[in-house]
Amino acid sequence: MAGKKALFVSGSAQGIGKAIVEKFATEGWFVGVYDIDADLARDVAAILGSDNAIGGTLDVTDPASWKAALEEFATAAGGRLDLLVNNAGILRAGRLADVDLAQHHQTIEINVNGVINGCHTAYPYLRATPGSGVINVCSASAIYGQPEIASYSASKYAVRGLTEALELEWRKEGIRVQAVWPLWVRTALLEGNVASSHQTLGIRLTVEDVADQVWEMAQPRKGLLRLPKVHTTVGLPARALSTAADLAPNVFVREVNRLITRA
Repeated sequence: MAGKKALFVSGSAQGIGKAIVEKFATEGWFVGVYDIDADLARDVAAILGSDNAIGGTLDVTDPASWKAALEEFATAAGGRLDLLVNNAGILRAGRLADVDLAQHHQTIEINVNGVINGCHTAYPYLRATPGSGVINVCSASAIYGQPEIASYSASKYAVRGLTEALELEWRKEGIRVQAVWPLWVRTALLEGNVASSHQTLGIRLTVEDVADQVWEMAQPRKGLLRLPKVHTTVGLPARALSTAADLAPNVFVREVNRLITRA
């Protein structure tokens, strides 16, 4: 849509992704609501209005699906892609050996390869849009490996590493790459997924909390130095865990995580 900044969010028919597109549309951006559930994505876009949004299908594990979705979105957005948010992800809780191996593989395929596919396919659009950026939805489970969600935690470590690498790789082209790190968020993702850490710490964040943080991260850097901030935690527990991991000996961080997860 001419004159508007353009945002594309994977997995945005519900949960965190939906809250993000709603926030940005309210702030005057044109948003792409893309999800494996195409009907639901189009319903969300219809509510936001055709001047503000377009919805469609996206299987993040399929590069061809990414290509088609981004082409459709870019056409509607006047060729712009100011911000890509890689949000789509799944969670399977349980002890590693108790969860079917195929589900572990699916977690990696969606949570890791889905983000790689998105960044790779979106790169030409990002490069062509001055001041563009990428925000990957990471997790506080990438601070220290979490039992009962081992493959999910591993997938978010991968997202962390990818974010750090691309922040350096793309910075000279003016593409800003960041990751947002919520702890447990009240979404459908947690339905049927019970892990000790969220029983200990509780579920304190809403999808709106994360969307507000993503909005702040999308704003131009302020201050004289304008130093890049690659990782941003959401909520006090995540900030506390991240600070402890940065400052405390590894053995202390391990013990804190053992107590939190009741391992």
